[in-house]
Amino acid sequence: MVAFSIRDRHLLSSVAGLAYCNPFLPERVEFEQAVLGREFVPGGPVWSASVSDPEATPPNVTTIYEKLNARIDDLHSRLVEASDVTAEEWTIYEESVHYLLYQRYHGDFVAARGKWRFYREFLADWQRLCRIPGKTLESTLQPGHVFACFRQIQRAFHHIYDNIIGNSMPSARLRASVWQSVFTHDMRRYRHTLYRRMGEFPTLITGPSGTGKELIAQAIAGSRYVAFDRDNMVFLDEAGEGFLPINLAALSPTLIESELFGHRRGSFTGAIGDRKGWLEACPQSGSVFLDELGELDLSIQVKLLRVIETRWFTPVGDTEPRRFHGKLIAATNRDLPAEIRAGRFREDLYYRLCADLIQTPSLAEQIRESPGVLQELLHYMTLRTVGDDAAQCLPEVTEWVKTQLPADYAWPGNYRELEQCVRNVIIRRSYRPLAQRENGGEDEFFARFRAGDLTADELLARYAAQVYRVTGSYEEAARRMGIDRRTVKAKVELYLNSGTAG
Repeated sequence: MVAFSIRDRHLLSSVAGLAYCNPFLPERVEFEQAVLGREFVPGGPVWSASVSDPEATPPNVTTIYEKLNARIDDLHSRLVEASDVTAEEWTIYEESVHYLLYQRYHGDFVAARGKWRFYREFLADWQRLCRIPGKTLESTLQPGHVFACFRQIQRAFHHIYDNIIGNSMPSARLRASVWQSVFTHDMRRYRHTLYRRMGEFPTLITGPSGTGKELIAQAIAGSRYVAFDRDNMVFLDEAGEGFLPINLAALSPTLIESELFGHRRGSFTGAIGDRKGWLEACPQSGSVFLDELGELDLSIQVKLLRVIETRWFTPVGDTEPRRFHGKLIAATNRDLPAEIRAGRFREDLYYRLCADLIQTPSLAEQIRESPGVLQELLHYMTLRTVGDDAAQCLPEVTEWVKTQLPADYAWPGNYRELEQCVRNVIIRRSYRPLAQRENGGEDEFFARFRAGDLTADELLARYAAQVYRVTGSYEEAARRMGIDRRTVKAKVELYLNSGTAG
């Protein structure tokens, strides 16, 4: 007697594929259609959160769970009664049970708030469904590990689905890319072996300013695997709590080195005590995020390369090496290949970082592919700005953007500019893009220059902003002007916030 009919095999193999696929790729839709047939409810290729109904559950998820739940006991009985069960039959059955149990306990994971007592119920279901009396068939995975994987999937889906907004194809590709950064392209292999090693792979996030690179870094950091202690029914720590961001553009090389590697007392002027660096303070499930990586001094790039290659580092002024246990995530809006050609970025460091590369799309790219995404993002930004008053404010914001900005406006500041536009319209019922403010301020600036009415700070701020605009780098602007990089950054910010800039 065979275990499963052709129809059973089709159902189980389709559910198994669904359990282990990337939920943000079109393959998810194909597996759902295969499971449900005529019951499938079309919903388009992009799976994104709805701003108007963020709690909505896609109908196919519920239907698939109910269909499998109604059949699982019968399928288990067939395995018990079968004279022979092939490895392929056992695999598709077991992976279908994984899907069933994840959906069954998903609500418990969301509502747990650190209380994991429902592991007892999960374990009872696992033992009932994943053991076949009288046969040697048994899961190759431990229930505590699968429980930890379920928790990781729930967290990862929350961070990616809820925080990367947009129903455009570029947004969909970004969500799929972040999912792969967490689980790789093969979740079966990840769940069996790679979950132990993903912290050893650094992640590099590139893209224009204002496209949410730090949000992506937070999503990856908050989605890391954390082991479950079955005896005490607790997770060993909480991923995301060890997210340690460093803005490299805001610190001098000496301070960056101290922040990253730590230092011993007296190792440099101002080092009045021992300090543990973030590489040392980062827990095993934590992540160190290096923002503005393109600004990193070459001398520190060498030390960072050693950390990536060996996982070891030495604090400033010390001789005893320390081990870095966490994950390294870096981001930049700079063209690193161009920086390599210019001699400002190490080629060997780039190749160590780019194995896991995520590129964030510009807002203009999203709108070109999916024009309707602008309205969705306006809704999202308005909701985030005014909360419950969004329904009242959104028509005003939408009308202003539609009538006052060109239809092909490029949004050079990306999401950051869109958010400021929404806030300006809500507060002042107007918004003036930076390019317009700069052009409008030219006459005023030169009139004040000719009249000798500018302060030294205003003059330097204007020049610093111009050099920074030409070079695209605080470091290069500082080199050309012969002043400290932090001074350049402060002057550029002064210019942008001044009346001279509009």
